[in-house]
Amino acid sequence: MTTLAVSVTEFKARCLDVIRQVEQGSTTVDLTRHGKVVARLVPTPSAVQGVSAWLRLRGRGQLAGAPEESVFDSSDFEAMHETLR
Repeated sequence: MTTLAVSVTEFKARCLDVIRQVEQGSTTVDLTRHGKVVARLVPTPSAVQGVSAWLRLRGRGQLAGAPEESVFDSSDFEAMHETLR
């Protein structure tokens, strides 16, 4: 993979072209200001591209309680029932 150094001023003028190069996965771009790297653009892994965040998170959670366990106490249900009358 190629790393390209681009000044912030040059990036501002050519941002769409620079982003296209990164999107194609062939280039990493270091953005520089006064010769110092201030940011880096890197291509995302192709496996992640086009997949929604929700699907990427699927299967990563853990159930903290028993499936039949309620977040409400039984008295909470009675209290809600009373307010509906």
